[in-house]
Amino acid sequence: MEFAAIVLIAVAVIVVVTLVKAVRIVPQQRQDVVERLGRYKRTLNPGLNLLVPYIDAVRTKVDMREQVVSFPPQPVITSDNLVVSIDTVLYFKVVDSVRATYEISNFLQAIEQLTVTTLRNVIGSLDLERALTSREEINRHLSGVLDETTGRWGIKVTRVEIKAIEPPPSIRDSMEKQMRAERDRRAAILNAEGLKQSQILTAEGEKQAAVLRADGDRQARILQAEGQAKAIRTVFDAIHQANPSQKVLAYQYLQALPQIANGSANKVWIVPAELTKALEGMGGALGGLANMVGDVPSPEASRGAGDVEREAAEAAQAAATAAQEIHDEVRVAEAQATGGKGPQGLPAPEPVSPESLLNDPSDQRERG
Repeated sequence: MEFAAIVLIAVAVIVVVTLVKAVRIVPQQRQDVVERLGRYKRTLNPGLNLLVPYIDAVRTKVDMREQVVSFPPQPVITSDNLVVSIDTVLYFKVVDSVRATYEISNFLQAIEQLTVTTLRNVIGSLDLERALTSREEINRHLSGVLDETTGRWGIKVTRVEIKAIEPPPSIRDSMEKQMRAERDRRAAILNAEGLKQSQILTAEGEKQAAVLRADGDRQARILQAEGQAKAIRTVFDAIHQANPSQKVLAYQYLQALPQIANGSANKVWIVPAELTKALEGMGGALGGLANMVGDVPSPEASRGAGDVEREAAEAAQAAATAAQEIHDEVRVAEAQATGGKGPQGLPAPEPVSPESLLNDPSDQRERG
């Protein structure tokens, strides 16, 4: 009985093991390569699969998903004899599990070595500057070479990326200095451009301001001249309409003499002896002008003749006094200039009296 029980247990174990070996469940995105008595038989697809126990065996389990492999840094020499360290990342997927199993023993190691060899060939034909700026070109070249070679292995290289290119420390320092110098140069150029634009704008503003000031000055002068012209025209018309007499004009002239003598810019005034004759000639000229414009005293002017003559006498007295003061100042100035040796130069003028200013010879001739 004991022997029968042992046999029964052994048979049950054999049956269980046989069932386990006969049934194979393959997950999604995986393929199993089956060999029968050491020879390739078939490929198991995802799902439930049946095998012949003890005859069929699974050789490899191939993952059909896209895989990412990062290779360690590899030293590469550029065309300008600089050793750089390059890190690469490889993206690939198995498209034929049978060829990936039987065409090459270790396709991952083969891809790594092929990548390093191709990378050295590509970087060896480039200098450092071009290698740093031509990553896209290097990636495309690596992808083309790897895809062509790994195609017969049943592997598809989808993408190759260069993570980093590390030049030697001395070269990095030189590159940093070069970059710093380039940035300083650009900053100096930008500052110069800004200063140039600022000076141009300042000059343009000063130019426009000068033009506007000149135009405003011109307009002011034009308006001032027009105002003076209108004032002169108004005075001239008023004089012609009023028809002043000769004595009124003489009276106005005598009133202007003290103002001329009291000017701040007048240091020395020399009154010639012929002042009375000049006044007589001016009075004659004014009389002729009055005759030309029809100087006929009006009745109102005749009634105020006494007042005018009295004011004229006072003005003449003031003019004579101013002339005498000017004469005294001239004498003092000559004495200081000659050092007290006596006056030299022009003869002393005769004193001017108010009667000589008021006695007009032309008026006397008319009375005679």
